[in-house]
Amino acid sequence: MAPSLPYLQGYSPELIQQVQQLIAQNKLATSLQNRYPDIHQLSSDKALYDYTMAFKQRYLKRASPLNKVLWDDKITLKKQALGLHSYIAKNHGGKTKSKNEIRISSRLKRIPEPLLRMVVVHELAHLKEKDHNKAFYQLCCHMEPQYHQLEFDLRLLLTLVDLELNPYE
Repeated sequence: MAPSLPYLQGYSPELIQQVQQLIAQNKLATSLQNRYPDIHQLSSDKALYDYTMAFKQRYLKRASPLNKVLWDDKITLKKQALGLHSYIAKNHGGKTKSKNEIRISSRLKRIPEPLLRMVVVHELAHLKEKDHNKAFYQLCCHMEPQYHQLEFDLRLLLTLVDLELNPYE
């Protein structure tokens, strides 16, 4: 029986069938490793913050400031997003202070850099567009022209992780 592919819901049945065939032939992991041979080296919160801020400076200079960018052990890949963008508004003595934070699942510490880049771009896009609408995806593609391919490839990797076939461990 073919494995369930929850990360690929919404894709065409033909594409899902191709992925199932690659899994059955033990070729999906090799295919991803050939396309993305190396994992990124951003292991600290500071390195992730600096990496994210470089994209923000390049593409979203006038967007709200980011107060934190960090790896988060509490974000699970099954039930939550890969990363979380939060906007926190607090009222202190009649003044409202707001903070923007990006938290990325620590489970993504050992993935190829292009796939991490896609997650960072996705979370940064939420600074300007809160919803996953057409403008949101246009902004993602502006910051990363290969956004949709990278998102698909990350979904393939997450499928392999679920099947305990992660090529990067």
